[in-house]
Amino acid sequence: MKTKIGLVDDHQLFLKSLSLMLESFQVYDVVLEASNGKDLQQKIKQRKDLPEIILIDVNMPLMNGVETAKWLTENYPQIKPVALSMNADDNAIISMFKAGCCGYLLKDTHPNELEKALDEINRKGYYNADAGNINFRRILMKAGEKEESLITPKEMIFLQYACSELTYKKIASEMNLSERTIDGYRESLFKKFNVQSRVGLCLEALRKELVKL
Repeated sequence: MKTKIGLVDDHQLFLKSLSLMLESFQVYDVVLEASNGKDLQQKIKQRKDLPEIILIDVNMPLMNGVETAKWLTENYPQIKPVALSMNADDNAIISMFKAGCCGYLLKDTHPNELEKALDEINRKGYYNADAGNINFRRILMKAGEKEESLITPKEMIFLQYACSELTYKKIASEMNLSERTIDGYRESLFKKFNVQSRVGLCLEALRKELVKL
């Protein structure tokens, strides 16, 4: 039985090319194509055989990727939304995970890596190399272990800012600290949470319920 896939992207050439590539993997059947979130809302209501996974572009007109993923998660929780974008910005990645995505893939991802990622999402429900074995479909529901005792008050303040759209430079300004001090907080929390990026840090903070959406 092939896994049913849906695609949401406003670039038609990319959409058609991706559809053909997925079909070539022999294990996927593209059953829905939409140009944005609004288009998806209309088309998905007309289908009886829903996609199991939907790949969603981040930047789209009328209804962007974050809005689309959030709507999909709220209305079709059985479907696994996955971000697929050219945008590698930390804030975009964090926003898509907060909206319910269980993976974030770049459009220049090698086909072999894409196939591997989709296979893991299909089997495990998540895909994120940096954050290890976290099941992102359960981030918003799982009661994580409280670790406030391991984090200093200043680190906790920094963690809240790190999960926002502020740059590290602006965070330093908001906290009236030097950028070197902010770098120290970042590296300390990376070690405590066993992550290697700001995205991984924020996802762990969400899982442990140290920050709120």
